[in-house]
Amino acid sequence: MIKVTWLGHSAVKIEGSKTIYIDPFIMGNPACSCTLDDIKKADMVFVTHYHDDHVGDAFFICQKTGATLIAIHEIAVEATELGITAEGMNIGGTVTVENVKFNMVSALHSAKKGTPAGIVIEIDGSCIYHAGDTGLTYDMKLVGEFFKPDLSLLPIGDRFTMGIASAAKAVEYTQTRRVVPIHYNTFEPVNADPQAFKDKVGSLAEVIILKPGESYELKTDKAVSSN
Repeated sequence: MIKVTWLGHSAVKIEGSKTIYIDPFIMGNPACSCTLDDIKKADMVFVTHYHDDHVGDAFFICQKTGATLIAIHEIAVEATELGITAEGMNIGGTVTVENVKFNMVSALHSAKKGTPAGIVIEIDGSCIYHAGDTGLTYDMKLVGEFFKPDLSLLPIGDRFTMGIASAAKAVEYTQTRRVVPIHYNTFEPVNADPQAFKDKVGSLAEVIILKPGESYELKTDKAVSSN
């Protein structure tokens, strides 16, 4: 079983045999449900792209916990220069760290450094897709075809990412069975109604609306059959 906690904005904590943080924007995040003092353990930290609200406190958390940073090559180089253990990668690549697979996939966005990305994480028999900041892209069909995510984390806040209509189409493209909306209601420009997203998705998938700090326990057929 995997526990997935939405911390607010795009920050997500995944707990299974390993503890993984994605885009840990904690300090300065008005929607965040925790503080840096609350973070005691991390095995890996993944950053989707180099914007302040996604790199966030990734370097600090790695320095505090000894976690491995996984990110696009340019971010990994910067982390290494700070003495952090880092695994750099690029779109289409796969890196395995302590039996957890990180598959980097494309995202349509911008970045201060390097290339924006999404990530498909394979952990404990489960497959989780975090789209990062992205517009709707036909490449999401490949994510569905290759990985068939058990859970997808998709931005719905519009303006800087997909809005509700595009994100609902992404659910269809990715063939995901469960989806958690992210990257909304942090700041006024990205305000969105998750219930409207759920209504738009309809019967395509189970939409799990979480408040910052709330968790979802992911149980998959693959995970059950492997036990």
